[in-house]
Amino acid sequence: MQIRVKCKCGEGKCPEWAVVELQGVVEAQPAFQDRLQNLEIGVLCRPSSQQVYTFKVGYHELTGSKVALKKPTLVLQKTKHTHTGDVGTDTNSSNVELQVVGIIRHRILFKTRPKPLISKPQPAVKEKASATGAVASNQTA
Repeated sequence: MQIRVKCKCGEGKCPEWAVVELQGVVEAQPAFQDRLQNLEIGVLCRPSSQQVYTFKVGYHELTGSKVALKKPTLVLQKTKHTHTGDVGTDTNSSNVELQVVGIIRHRILFKTRPKPLISKPQPAVKEKASATGAVASNQTA
């Protein structure tokens, strides 16, 4: 069986993709089990340099790095074309083509444990509390 691979984007112009590699398991809550397609699980950011990435998932933050793959990998989409035979024969032939969607040359590797994100109280609240305490102490003196 012959499988054709087509690339409409031209040589050197294919969209760049990256693989996000996490350690452990990402589990969806039972309410989202039937809606996993296009489910947003977090925010991926590149804050300062090209090599360091952060990934925020809920109340956790992961720090990772960009690593080049030894061999590039293609992202393909399979399409089937069915052709009916002559009127007198019952043969149906199907041709399978693979369309190049993108190319993966890098992976973003998160190999450390996630840091918990804890919200800090705002400093303005502390100043108000200390200012009211100072006023109370001045009145008693």
